[in-house]
Amino acid sequence: MPAIEYRHPREESAASRWSRLNPIATPEDYIESLKGRDVHVFMFGEKIAEPVDHPIIRPSINALARTYQLAIEDPELATAHSDLIDAPVNRFLHMVTSPQDLVMKNRMQRRMGQLTGTCFQRCAGLDCLSVLHSITYDIDQKHGTSYHQRYLDFLKLAQRNNIILAAGMTDPKGDRSKRPSEQADPDLFMHVTKRTAEGVYVTGAKAHMTGGLNSHWICVMPTMNLGPDDKEYAVVGMVPGDAHGLTYIYGRQSCDTRALETGDIDKGNARYGGQEVLVVFDNVFIPHEHVLMDGEYAFAQEMVARFTAYHRASYVCKTGLGDVLVGAAAAVAEFNGADGASHIKDKLVEMTHLNETIYSSGIASSHEAKQLPSGIFMNDAMLANVCKQNVTRFPYEISRLAQDIAGGLMVTLPSEADFNHELTGPILEKYLKGRSNLPVEFRQRILRLIENMTLGRNAVGYLTESMHGAGSPQAQRIQILRGMEVERKKALAEDLAGINRKEEAL
Repeated sequence: MPAIEYRHPREESAASRWSRLNPIATPEDYIESLKGRDVHVFMFGEKIAEPVDHPIIRPSINALARTYQLAIEDPELATAHSDLIDAPVNRFLHMVTSPQDLVMKNRMQRRMGQLTGTCFQRCAGLDCLSVLHSITYDIDQKHGTSYHQRYLDFLKLAQRNNIILAAGMTDPKGDRSKRPSEQADPDLFMHVTKRTAEGVYVTGAKAHMTGGLNSHWICVMPTMNLGPDDKEYAVVGMVPGDAHGLTYIYGRQSCDTRALETGDIDKGNARYGGQEVLVVFDNVFIPHEHVLMDGEYAFAQEMVARFTAYHRASYVCKTGLGDVLVGAAAAVAEFNGADGASHIKDKLVEMTHLNETIYSSGIASSHEAKQLPSGIFMNDAMLANVCKQNVTRFPYEISRLAQDIAGGLMVTLPSEADFNHELTGPILEKYLKGRSNLPVEFRQRILRLIENMTLGRNAVGYLTESMHGAGSPQAQRIQILRGMEVERKKALAEDLAGINRKEEAL
């Protein structure tokens, strides 16, 4: 690993620092909390001095800030009472103590998708907190450890300060045919490099981390089932986002440099965007108070399975983006003067049907949630995997139909600068007019939004993330196979058909 010059680690612990800060209450508080952290962030081969002020990064920060605003605007939807601190908390930090909590979470996720038109980067952190409630409890029950109390103490800190947690689960993985302990380079999976009386040190990287740079803390955890030889890789811990030894390398997104252009029309969605980063851990220290698994490898597979039950149902957030895209397609049809055509209406119906099918499976998995021994509730795993399997397909068809309705101008539309030019502007106004009673700018803006969501920057959050986030499609199919109970269903069919295997055997 190349040497990077880091600042000196702070003498004061992260938990102690947060205990002295005022809780984050508003979007402005949140944005202010990210300033001056002296984090190591690289983009386009350069170190970014202040990420908050960077035009490519800021839209993703704005999307997270919107979660704080929603809690103010609609507290019934976006907040819940926490028995831990006896106070209302943001629902993104609330522990699900009933199926209704999961239902409200899904409704909030859909609303956030409607408001931002992109990935708002908090679902994985919430799902991480949810799974750790039960896993730390189970480990304690078997091994007599104190992980669950550490977890509860951290959750209290998170709720009191209203912080954002990122989930660091996906390792680079290296050679997929080999287990973590078999890799030629041990750093291709996060692992413990040293233990001291104060805590552990970890090295590795977490890939595709959604909103990682925009979060106050990162939870690192295993990405797959582990065996006895993988014990050093069985580590879960809470790490401050500005910890000594962290480096963030910003991921490219399609059309991301449009954020550097003047004007806002060509950006499609100038206010909000998503974010993924590769986060490198170079002997990052985690004090014992924030270590929630250390060597208990047998629990890694169940932890991943429970996380996916939560997180694959969380993909109902894509239905909020689907709502925006249905609206955009309907609007562009109107601007084009085609909204009365029967085939347009039929396509809008199909888009809506697909979108609601995603939502129905996700919300059903929440209604069917079951309680775990720790007291927390978990989504029905089968329906959660069905939800995510739908998400790997339906947004692509919804996007195809939106592009169909939009027409070819979506990808041949001249730039905003051409519309503003003294010579070409009047020409474009003349020849790109749709309905005579509506300004051409309406058409420009809605076409750029559709482009943004189906081809551009926010297609990352609506399409590619829908495919590969929370496990690529085959991962859900494996879980569906495990839970399909085919022998029980064969028995049901054979009973009705009058087949008696026991008698035949005699």
